[in-house]
Amino acid sequence: MTVSKNPTFLQSLIPVIVLIVLLFFNVMYFDETLGGANQTALIIAATIGGMTGWRNGVRWASMQEKILHTIHAAMPSILILFLIGALSGSWMISGVIPLMIYYGVDIMHPAYFLLASVVLCGIVSLATGSSWSTIATIGVAIIGIGNAFHFPAGLVAGAVISGAYFGDKMSPLSDTTNLAPAVAGTDVFTHIRYLVYTTGPTFLLTLLIFGIIGIFYVNNASEINTGFIKQGIAATFNTNLGLLFVPVLLIFLIIKKVPPIPVLLAGTVLGILFACIFQSDLLNQLLATQHFQNKYQLLMQSVFGGMNLETGLTEVDKLLSTGGMEGMLNTVFLILTALTFGGVMDACGFLKKVTETFLKFIVNQTSLVGSTLLTCIFFNITACDQYLAIVIPGKMLQKLYQEKGLKPEVLSRALEDSATVTSVLVPWNSCGATQAKVLGVATLDYLPYCFFNLLSPLMNLLITAIHFKIRNIRPSK
Repeated sequence: MTVSKNPTFLQSLIPVIVLIVLLFFNVMYFDETLGGANQTALIIAATIGGMTGWRNGVRWASMQEKILHTIHAAMPSILILFLIGALSGSWMISGVIPLMIYYGVDIMHPAYFLLASVVLCGIVSLATGSSWSTIATIGVAIIGIGNAFHFPAGLVAGAVISGAYFGDKMSPLSDTTNLAPAVAGTDVFTHIRYLVYTTGPTFLLTLLIFGIIGIFYVNNASEINTGFIKQGIAATFNTNLGLLFVPVLLIFLIIKKVPPIPVLLAGTVLGILFACIFQSDLLNQLLATQHFQNKYQLLMQSVFGGMNLETGLTEVDKLLSTGGMEGMLNTVFLILTALTFGGVMDACGFLKKVTETFLKFIVNQTSLVGSTLLTCIFFNITACDQYLAIVIPGKMLQKLYQEKGLKPEVLSRALEDSATVTSVLVPWNSCGATQAKVLGVATLDYLPYCFFNLLSPLMNLLITAIHFKIRNIRPSK
């Protein structure tokens, strides 16, 4: 890529400002911004950025190459997103998700429901190394149970995401947990051990907050009756415990480091198979004629187009509806347009310019770490991808950390405490868009309750400011 004129800081911010203004109006004037408004805003902002870059001498071919490279790198995530939609559809028609809700309303008491949700998602994500898989399986069931308890959806989603990202961040099986130390120049186990100093206090504080909210909410809530939920599910589905074989097998496969795409494919196929085995009565009820052709069409529709089952109870019907693969299309469109915007910003040199501006404020170790945290958050907002938010700042700042006498795990921890956890808080970031769609809760609705994600950068900055366990080396000559 050849740039004949370096962009100014103001030029670099113009596309970002346009995007923020358009997104603000979208929130004001649209009930469902994911249905096309945000995608359009990203395309307009990318166009403005491309025109600015073109005036600076950046060729369209260079922009297109960067856009395609960015999208190509994100294709596995897009495939996973489609498969999560397929999985949710097959797990619904098979009765797996209804079974989790059926027994979950008994196991989880409202007083400690939020606390248990954080811990459960944290354990599963720690064992599997995948916040996405945890949220798409256990998280979806917890959202259903939370609806039964009449907890606000945003609050429950915040508990799910907090737990899932804690486990993801601390698991040696996680891709970001391996990526951050690789970029910074340390090993994964040194990285995880050093993360404990910031992640441990943040997680304990998160548990305390959700524990207090749970007790306060129940003490001020009206009497909660969940019996009708169980009755509605039992009247529609066969709640045989044998259905738990499917999620248990998937967790086992992920622990064994089987890649996520084959795991999700296996889960989808097993869901269809178990629907035929355990839910034959339901399939017959949904069909006008009980021919193989009709059953085949119904099962394929549940995977691709989702399901809207009618039990006679509106609350239960809301719990038992999924969008399937088709329901993920708006999110995929959002990710593609976001990556287009990020590709243009990168190709035109805007991301690099803003990062260099941040670096001018570095005077000591604390300001260096603070600038790293802000830079990663900025990349999550503009590049719209957590991997780019880890790799680009990590590579740019690695030498500077050495010059400031800091070991590489200080950098890798800063990358994780900002890029990894804040990606899910940005509506147009691939992580934020995906989790909002999977959980059925808007990003801005769950954002205030993602206490672990919000507190992680602040805890890192605090620990650095008081110089607690900061690992120093001799500055390079």
